[in-house]
Amino acid sequence: MESTENQQTFTAAELDEAFARFQRTVAEVAETGDWDRYADLFTVDADFVEHALGTLKGREEIRAWAWKTMTAFPGSHMTGFPSLWHVVDAPSGRVICEVDNPMRDPGDGSVITATNITILTYAGDGLWSREEDVYNPLEFGRAAMRWCEKAREHGRLDEAAAAWMETTGAMFARRR
Repeated sequence: MESTENQQTFTAAELDEAFARFQRTVAEVAETGDWDRYADLFTVDADFVEHALGTLKGREEIRAWAWKTMTAFPGSHMTGFPSLWHVVDAPSGRVICEVDNPMRDPGDGSVITATNITILTYAGDGLWSREEDVYNPLEFGRAAMRWCEKAREHGRLDEAAAAWMETTGAMFARRR
C-alpha cells in the first residue's frame, strides 16, 4: 500500500497560499490554452490519477495528457476550472476541493457543467507531487451531450463537438 504521508510538513496557511497560486495559474491557462503552464505546476516525478485512464507518471505524461484532453471536445469547450470549495489537511500536505467544469454558452445563455473532487498533494516550492481527480464519467458525458444538443438547436455545434456527438457521445444520448 502506498504511503499517504507527506515527507515535508506544511502549515495550513502555506497550503492555502500554494492552492491560491495553483488556482490563479489554472484560470490563466483556461484563458490562454497554454497547457504547458499547467504541467509545470507538478514535480518532474508527480503522479496524476485519472480514474478513466489510469495513473500518469511524471510531468511529461501529465503535459501530454493535458494537451490531448483539453484541446479536444469536450475539454476544449470548458471555460474554466474554478474550485467551488476547498479544505486543507496540513499533516498530509493535501488540498481537497470540488472543481467546476463549465462549458461555453451553447447559444441560449445556459450554463452546462459537471464537477469533480480533486485531491492535490503539495511538494513545496509551488509544485504538486500528486493530483487525483474523482468524478463520474457518466455525468460528464451527459453534460457534454446536453451541450451538443443545445448547440445544435442554436446553430453553434462546431465540427469537433459534432464528431464527438456522433461517436463517443452516442452512448450518452437520451433514450426516447
